[in-house]
Amino acid sequence: MDTTTSSPREREQRFRELYDAAYVDLLRFVSRRVHPTHAEDVVGDVLLVAWRRLDDVPVELSDARAWLFGVARKTLQNARRREDRYDAVAVRLAEAGHEPADAGLHPDLVSRRVDIAAAWPHLSASDQEAIALAVLDGLSAPEAAAVLGISPTAFRLRLSRARRALRRRIDTTTAGDAVPGHPASERSTR
Repeated sequence: MDTTTSSPREREQRFRELYDAAYVDLLRFVSRRVHPTHAEDVVGDVLLVAWRRLDDVPVELSDARAWLFGVARKTLQNARRREDRYDAVAVRLAEAGHEPADAGLHPDLVSRRVDIAAAWPHLSASDQEAIALAVLDGLSAPEAAAVLGISPTAFRLRLSRARRALRRRIDTTTAGDAVPGHPASERSTR
């Protein structure tokens, strides 16, 4: 069938056939590679690609299944790269600071960096992005706002909320480890 001249009904029918033939196997393939709670989301992303690019999907069902598995593999690779970037940003954020270069490995500084790195993955993507633009990329509020397509005032509010969320996360992370006399246990509530 020539899918480039297919009617919407024919396209929908073709997609349904592809879905019925591949979904279970695709879910099994993805489930072996990610946590089961994420597998359906990945398969959903793969099927979205298939729907958008239905004209590129091979007509032969076995070839189409192989094509879908290839898309799933690339989707998983992209997810891993994204996770690696988030981890790298957490480490760079923990290393970034306004301390003098001769601060060395002062225990309080190391502790703070560890706290930030531990809290970072628990922030929303929006909070991570706001902090990263300001701290890691060194952008001013107007510059960061332009990157996000929002006003400078909206960015300042977003950054303020993100910093509060980071502080709260650090405080809850370290609250259980409070040691008398340790700077982390003497933090004021902000």
